Amino acid sequence: MTTAPESIVGRGNRDGAALFRQWFEKITQTAEKEQNAAYVFVMGSISEILRTFDFTMVFPEINSLQTAIRRVSDEYLDEAEDQGYSPDICGYVKADVAVQLRGGEHPMGRIPKPTIGVLTNACNTYIKWAEIWERMYQTPIFTIDVPGSREAGSLNPQNESNYKNDLRYVEIQLQELISKCEEITGIKFDPDRLREVLGYSNDMSRGWKKVLELNSNRPSLFNALTDGTVYLGVANCFRGTEIGSKFFSDLVEEMEYKAAQGIGTLTDEKYRLGFVGVPCYPIFRHFNEFFTDWGGTFVNSTYLWFASGGTNHGFEYDLTNPIESLAEGILLNVRGAMDSMFYHENALIDMIDNQFVDGMVFHPIKSCRTVSTGLADSRRSLMTKRDIPSLFIESDMMDKRVVSEAQLKNRIDAFFEGLAVRKQRESITA
Repeated sequence: MTTAPESIVGRGNRDGAALFRQWFEKITQTAEKEQNAAYVFVMGSISEILRTFDFTMVFPEINSLQTAIRRVSDEYLDEAEDQGYSPDICGYVKADVAVQLRGGEHPMGRIPKPTIGVLTNACNTYIKWAEIWERMYQTPIFTIDVPGSREAGSLNPQNESNYKNDLRYVEIQLQELISKCEEITGIKFDPDRLREVLGYSNDMSRGWKKVLELNSNRPSLFNALTDGTVYLGVANCFRGTEIGSKFFSDLVEEMEYKAAQGIGTLTDEKYRLGFVGVPCYPIFRHFNEFFTDWGGTFVNSTYLWFASGGTNHGFEYDLTNPIESLAEGILLNVRGAMDSMFYHENALIDMIDNQFVDGMVFHPIKSCRTVSTGLADSRRSLMTKRDIPSLFIESDMMDKRVVSEAQLKNRIDAFFEGLAVRKQRESITA
């Protein structure tokens, strides 16, 4: 059956919003029935193993950012700070602390208590964050220690003589996690169930990589800041599920249709932008409008790389050897996520060259030093390698107290005025 064209365009956003509501309904049911819930993070969620033990996936990062999008994050931040949490630490952490103090109360539903917390070392905050749940609930916490890249651009196993040792190190930790899950749930590990889950994850990885590549199209097919955040949410929350697999299959179909028909995300695309950092969620819609009002759209973002846990690389698991292949996927994907934060210069150059970027926006935030540290140096280094205008603006992903809309707008307007002059000069000399 051929899908009607009018139902294809915008389907990813519509379906993504519906799936988010479905996900929060599932979380709420888990809380009400006191079923097993695994607290996980976007950079290395290990969802594939946890799903084989019927854990409900809970992403505290996503729960926290949803409070900002719904403009209530200040209430949660204030409550955590009243308990002694510093204004300087991660806003995601503080919002989650307030959710726990409120017995799981959240604007989208009710968050269950953690049965287990699973994390990687991709973010230094993850470890301290999990210790909070450990103190609150005596929750067992399992940390996967993933060896990082030895140098920028070294994801390729051939570049590292100790790659096999790193792979074995991660594999042993996964075996330990499986034993811990068997102990907690009383469910015996089923390798065939893992193969099924990995197969769905493969579908999503192929789809996510293809969707990002398709945005090289002119005009761009989706906005990496707004639309991309919806797709990213599905990529995390429904990883390893048939629903997630179908979503990305449909999303690829939508993007290919839009490319064939010349349908862009903007009716008049004037400037193609790259984004480095995390979006400004307290004024999410207005923040994007500061750029789209000038005809600017974001064609790609480092956020779509690291917050997808490195899935953007399109790694596919070997279903005949699920545990070792899963270990390799975690090793490469988590490395890719970390490199997207710390070694992103080569990837940004690739973005500029292959996705025809006119300007790069660097957006450090108060709440996350992991993402933000060094961005000024990265900007300076990039400008020595590519003659491209760039903008450096600061705000936050959660705390609207440090977000100045007027100041942001003034600097963004000045940036576009410079871009306009540059375009005019290029047209004269062409």
